[in-house]
Amino acid sequence: MDIIAAYREVGTYRGAAEMCGTTHKTVKRIIERALAGDKAPPRKQRNHNYDPVAQLVADKMAATCGKISAKRLLPLAQAAGYDGSARNFRRLVAQARQAWRRQHPRGRRPAVWTPGEMLVIDWGDAGGGLHVFCAVLAWSRFRFVRFADNERGETTLAFLAECFEVLGAVPKMVLADRMGCLKGGVVANKVIPTADYVRFATHYGLRPDWCEANDPESKGIVENLVGYAKRDLVVPQAPFEDLAVANIAARTWCAEVNGVPHSEICAIPAERLSAEQEVMSALPSLRPAIGKPPITRKVDKLSCVRFGSARYSVPNRLVGIRVAIVEAGGRLLVTDLATGEIVADHAPVAPGEAAICDEHYGGPRPAPRRAARPRTDGERAFLALGPAAEGWLTGSAASGNTRLAADLVELAALGAAHGQAMLIAALERATRFRRWRAEDVRSILAAGAGTPQPVTAGDALVMALPTVATRSLDDYALDRIGEAG
Repeated sequence: MDIIAAYREVGTYRGAAEMCGTTHKTVKRIIERALAGDKAPPRKQRNHNYDPVAQLVADKMAATCGKISAKRLLPLAQAAGYDGSARNFRRLVAQARQAWRRQHPRGRRPAVWTPGEMLVIDWGDAGGGLHVFCAVLAWSRFRFVRFADNERGETTLAFLAECFEVLGAVPKMVLADRMGCLKGGVVANKVIPTADYVRFATHYGLRPDWCEANDPESKGIVENLVGYAKRDLVVPQAPFEDLAVANIAARTWCAEVNGVPHSEICAIPAERLSAEQEVMSALPSLRPAIGKPPITRKVDKLSCVRFGSARYSVPNRLVGIRVAIVEAGGRLLVTDLATGEIVADHAPVAPGEAAICDEHYGGPRPAPRRAARPRTDGERAFLALGPAAEGWLTGSAASGNTRLAADLVELAALGAAHGQAMLIAALERATRFRRWRAEDVRSILAAGAGTPQPVTAGDALVMALPTVATRSLDDYALDRIGEAG
């Protein structure tokens, strides 16, 4: 203000400069700025070496929706006359990309969920050959997580049916990305669901809905659940031993997270689900058959069914009845078609082998026993002597006695001569000492009853001996003996 006042007083730049102790150029610049409204004079626009190709870059950016890179554009610009550096050209491309995005903003708005309207599902990779299925009820944020070893259509539909059972009701729509297990094709950006998915949706009375292609943000609510399940469930507890253990952990985890306040809605999902169930559809009275129909087999006379060229036992009360065979979780389940009860659970075996459960036959397998069946009068008379005769007969036959039939006739005569009691005792002794001919039995009978009867060793003999007076060894010293004499 002193410079402007001095200039107004003297009317010259140099005079005002001498009064204020500055240069006349500074006074001139300040006076011109004040006359222009206290605004800096506009800077002269500088030319850039990429100005001739700026329109080319803008056109390419518009044609590719802002996705083309400077690396791809540089050869085109050089062909059009650009001779600057690649670094300077990248500045031009960055400015053109920002300008295009400002003119074409990808605007989004927060989702507004309606109770009972939307269930969002997705698959994720849990590592170690496991896949995690996630579903979240949009309004109440109730979460459902399960594990599987595949992402097939029947697995997805089975998990959806289990999710509806957990929810206790059916939402109006199920939102999914364009997963191949549920998608039959795409025509004019319209997704065609598979026939199994259509039947499933018709049975439960819901409408399938699909996200836009390459647009994961449209189902971010379940994308967040997939990441949360991996961080909080899979990472701390992995590796899981098998699917059963993994799904038990998943059920426990779901009960935990659904019972605490959700950070987004500041409410407990399990409590909000109770209110949301009132506006959702009820579960159908019949459950759908998902996947391939079960294989049926007729139980044969061995109380077994054949599957994969192997035999699997079932309870013998089902002989002659048709049963269903299903593979689930690495096990082979046999179900009674009449009652739906699982009657057998086997681990798969190789072709040609058999999986037998003793409980299906009333107990363990009995030891093989080839009973003696007499056919002649002599055989009947000999076996009538009892177990001793049968034991001797079995041992004699096993020893290769080819004259066994004649020996039985001779033994019958010995029984008539010595009596049945003596013959039975002789047969028992012959069996004990492995004597398998009729002459051996005759020798035992001739020896009579005075022969020794060896028995097996028994327990140690323990006797209580009487207590007697004892003396010290010093009493037997030589000097003591001389004194005593």
